[in-house]
Amino acid sequence: MLHISNLYKIFNYGEVNEKIALQNINLRLAAGEFVTVIGGNGAGKSTLLNCIAGVYIPDQGTIHLDGREITRLPDYQRAASICRIFQDPMTGTAASMTVEENLALALRRGMKRRLVRAITEKERKLFRDKLARLELGLEYRLTTPVKLLSGGQRQALALLMATLVRPKLALLDEHTASLDPKTALRVLELTRTLFEKENITTLMITHNMEQALRMGTRLIMLHEGKIILDVNDGEREGLTVAKLIELFHAASGEKLQNDRLLLA
Repeated sequence: MLHISNLYKIFNYGEVNEKIALQNINLRLAAGEFVTVIGGNGAGKSTLLNCIAGVYIPDQGTIHLDGREITRLPDYQRAASICRIFQDPMTGTAASMTVEENLALALRRGMKRRLVRAITEKERKLFRDKLARLELGLEYRLTTPVKLLSGGQRQALALLMATLVRPKLALLDEHTASLDPKTALRVLELTRTLFEKENITTLMITHNMEQALRMGTRLIMLHEGKIILDVNDGEREGLTVAKLIELFHAASGEKLQNDRLLLA
């Protein structure tokens, strides 16, 4: 489903503060794979997702999605195939619009705009049924502006919006990092229900190594713009956080000193 070949991204090329954010990234994801991505600050995690989403154009290499090259395709032309959930719960939703209006926008992702009734009763029933699965009471708050929802409710809504029209690829960029532990756990379980169990091809960045080991089918670790570890489901069996830190040290030749990873 996703094939990345020899990918490089360099910021401020030729200047004194030149930064090689990604170097020689090679990655293949089969359809339905759920891959967790970990690494310290500046490892290249978000840059990788930005290149896949079309926010950044790589300096070298290619990206193919479902057999189609998208390397230099602008982000809006990828929107019908790629969904993305951000760390900030407000980023993936329109705050001043209601819950049902946000869901209606998501339902029409990738479609041509037409002059029709904005939201039909059939769609409202669909929205209520989908929202009821979240078990957050949002099915009774269709006309509530999203800005009045809690952070966890907004993030859960963003997850549902991302899956209303099945994407070819989902990019989850530390989408539980700004939530309290209890809410983060609930959103993580919804992620498992809406993405992992539905076999939606997914890349999930997390700063929590325990989450990375518990979620998905595969784990990759980035360091200084390179993939230094790629652990499949069979190899993850019995793997602990302590052992993962040892593998990082063996692969990078350095000690892991990132507070967010060690304390999470």
